[in-house]
Amino acid sequence: MYDVIIIGSGLVGLGVANALQEHNPRLKLLIVDKESGPAAHQSGHNSNVVHSGIYYQPGSLKARLAKQGNQSMFAFCRQHELYHDRCGKVIVATQLQELELLENIYRRGLDNGLAVRRLSAAELREREPHVNGLEALLVPDAGIVNYAQVAAKLAEIVQQRGGEIHFGRQVVGIAEHGDGVEVQTPGQNYQGKWLVNCAGLFSDRIAKLAGYDTGMKIVPFRGEYFVLNSEKNYLVNHLIYPVPNPDFPFLGVHFTRMYNGKRDVGPNAVLAFKREGYRKCDVSLRDLGEVLSYRGFWKIAGRYMGEGLAEVRRSLSRRRFTENARRLIPALQEADIQPGPAGVRAQALTADGKLVDDFHFVTGRRSLHVCNAPSPAATASLEIGRDIVRQHLAHL
Repeated sequence: MYDVIIIGSGLVGLGVANALQEHNPRLKLLIVDKESGPAAHQSGHNSNVVHSGIYYQPGSLKARLAKQGNQSMFAFCRQHELYHDRCGKVIVATQLQELELLENIYRRGLDNGLAVRRLSAAELREREPHVNGLEALLVPDAGIVNYAQVAAKLAEIVQQRGGEIHFGRQVVGIAEHGDGVEVQTPGQNYQGKWLVNCAGLFSDRIAKLAGYDTGMKIVPFRGEYFVLNSEKNYLVNHLIYPVPNPDFPFLGVHFTRMYNGKRDVGPNAVLAFKREGYRKCDVSLRDLGEVLSYRGFWKIAGRYMGEGLAEVRRSLSRRRFTENARRLIPALQEADIQPGPAGVRAQALTADGKLVDDFHFVTGRRSLHVCNAPSPAATASLEIGRDIVRQHLAHL
């Protein structure tokens, strides 16, 4: 009998395990995951950016956890001698109509307690000589880590403290009863007093196995990256972001200096035909059928039809992708970039076509389901775990 069973060994699941062990070192803890190691999906297929929280609504859970998580993540990496680079981020206005939006982001950053500052065009050129910009914001606390490395270290720590992680165990059934919960996997069932669902791309299906309607569905969006040729790395010194399009729920193509010395360009955002569809040719009839039969998807598709089609065109054409990226760095040429990695974002969507923007939890009799953990979930994973324990599992 385990005190807590956690489904999912991504950063959020590992963050919850870490926080539970901090809270009560005597807990008997188990993590189950269908993959062969930690961070196999969203946690290991993202931009590796440590966000500051500048974009988020002041007072929101995302804003608070991003700021706290930024500090915790860098501290964790320093403590365990993991790669980290607080290189800072510039958010660049390239058109006159973006200046008001940039000012709004600046005010939001101040409201969130961040050390953000304005940069003139000349000050921007001193920092990023190849970036085209009328004005910019400098966000010094943003940076880069290696989240796969972070997850591996967390998994090691959880196990050193006595927690168990069973890989290769896909959950096929969940049965809650008066004083516990049974988690069923092929060949072995597990008994626990409490269950925490941190299944990411499959969080809605896991909640459904336990008998709960989340009121939303996970719709997967693939983000495709290109990588700068190494001789062009001089084009990028910081993290370089455009002013986000307020009419589209993604940040737009940006430039990221990576932990491996490379410079990523991207991502775009296109519908994935499979929840773990990292390639254009990856298709799951079940996953795609669920999306296409969901009225919430068609509502949001109609709302963002123009931007969505533009993203698809950029996905199919390196030339169009390069043209978009050249808004920030005009010297960039199509030959300067090569296809890079891709990630899949688990976007929770309600039936009326609304994006679930903040963290969302569903509470069961003996379970807690983390049904939406959007960016900055990786940044904030240690603090998300601590907040979940404080709010939902403090009695353990």
